Amino acid sequence: MMRFSVSLRSVVVLALMAGAGAHAQSAGPASLLPPGLSPDVEVKPVPPADGTAMPLPAPVVPISPAWTLEDAARLVVSIQASGKKGLIPADYEPDALKAAIGAGEGVALNDLATRLFTRLATDLRDGRTPKAARVDWLIVDTDAVTLPLDAALATALAAHDIEGALARLEPKHPDYAALKAELARTPAGNAPRIALLRANLDRWRWMPQSLGDKHVLANVPEFMVRVNTFGRNIASFRVIVGKLDTPTPQLSAQAVGIVVHPPWVLPQSIIRQEVGPLIARSPATAKARGYVWTGSGKSLSVVQMPGPKAALGQLKLDMPNPQSIFLHDTPNKTLFANHPRAYSHGCLRTDRAFEFGILLSLLQSGQPLDDVQMREQTANNLVELIRAGKTQKAPFKEPIPVHIGYFTVATAGGKALETFADLYGRDAQVIASFARPRQDNAVAAAPPPAPPQG
Repeated sequence: MMRFSVSLRSVVVLALMAGAGAHAQSAGPASLLPPGLSPDVEVKPVPPADGTAMPLPAPVVPISPAWTLEDAARLVVSIQASGKKGLIPADYEPDALKAAIGAGEGVALNDLATRLFTRLATDLRDGRTPKAARVDWLIVDTDAVTLPLDAALATALAAHDIEGALARLEPKHPDYAALKAELARTPAGNAPRIALLRANLDRWRWMPQSLGDKHVLANVPEFMVRVNTFGRNIASFRVIVGKLDTPTPQLSAQAVGIVVHPPWVLPQSIIRQEVGPLIARSPATAKARGYVWTGSGKSLSVVQMPGPKAALGQLKLDMPNPQSIFLHDTPNKTLFANHPRAYSHGCLRTDRAFEFGILLSLLQSGQPLDDVQMREQTANNLVELIRAGKTQKAPFKEPIPVHIGYFTVATAGGKALETFADLYGRDAQVIASFARPRQDNAVAAAPPPAPPQG
């Protein structure tokens, strides 16, 4: 093939002019068959007449997707625009791709363009930050299953819409769009702000694209949790999050019901550090606080029974997860007036927990949220369970996804973006990872699970 050197714009123009003629002159698969055979005829190999063994078939070599000069030029444009999405264009080798375009269509262009498309698509879908820099991030991102990259590439080349195929891989949450808009407005000289926006844009890529039509989303640095239905925030509640030495991890779980008068099975970390020494020092005080225990030493097991001083209050959201993190009531409601609110062992203590429970009970039932009679009935049901004084479950008819995220720049319930203090100091590692060369397969390995907390 003749090699030439032209400008990118000329390449696109030449490709558009040559495309129609080249396709018109190309022969279909049927024309490549011997006369008298149709594409539906099965051709079986004939063994050699001398009886020697048949040669083994040649190995099948995967065929790289065929890139036209026009589509490759479109990929260059998408790469150059990736900076507006919080990525680094140089990671995707735009100069190398331009040189390949200048050399013309063929295997080299196909291989390079496919590799760079896949790299950019991976970062837009899954994030650029390596797992090691995603501290305590245990949310499982299912986008690799629901948004496969081979399908995205096939669609991009079939429709000649590279940017559209890449855009469909990006997060769809309104905060992600707001962060991109803020990044576009930020002066290039404001490096700290750009770095912070990049970090939070990338965090959205660590999340599943679909959080659920009805879901609960907590933001730890904001000390808030919100209930969402079909893209709309319908309620917000203040929360108390984990202390600096017992931080709240980021995770997703399915809420399956409400538990009234919940007992608290203490994790070993709290037993070792706090309650175990209390039991040894003053068993009577421990009993007065509702603790009951069995065993001793390393085999000590402790449960706090329901009661007026119980740490979990009168109800909790039943959301099973390996970390034993959940949203629950608290007897110490005066702490909700404070800011910051980081006092827990990792769980989220929820303000107006009774109202929170009623709302979620209505949300999963499919009943209109403004149905006064239904709200009263749901409230009365919870009141009756609480008055009964026993530990009981009020199961949901269908589970509700709960996500606990960590965003230091976010909208407060769909309003303007706000910046929140980096409570656990997690921005620095994400920002530092953007200053280092991109890692291939950076998100392949899952992080080890965090120890159970309470």
